[in-house]
Amino acid sequence: MASKMKIKKNDNVIVITGKDKGKTGVVKAVFPKENRVLVVGVNMATHHTKPSQADPQGGRKQIEASIHASNVAHVDPKDSKKPTRVGYKTVDNGRKVRVARRSGEVID
Repeated sequence: MASKMKIKKNDNVIVITGKDKGKTGVVKAVFPKENRVLVVGVNMATHHTKPSQADPQGGRKQIEASIHASNVAHVDPKDSKKPTRVGYKTVDNGRKVRVARRSGEVID
């Protein structure tokens, strides 16, 4: 069962656990059914390709693999390089926005 994800595409995140701990990047894609995200430059995997007409060279290519959403946290917009949790707040016009718990800054 997929829960509501607080991480969206183009969010700035930091890896909080695992082999890439401490790395930051931008979310390229979100997979809510699997509760996973694809972050640029994080969790690189080697993909072996055969030569083909489209790619006559073939060889080994580095691609990003998805990472579980619980292993990443938002980067605080006010205090960069620090992870923060995400909360929700309604603004004056009744719109619901995401806010950083660490600094109170609006993420959206």
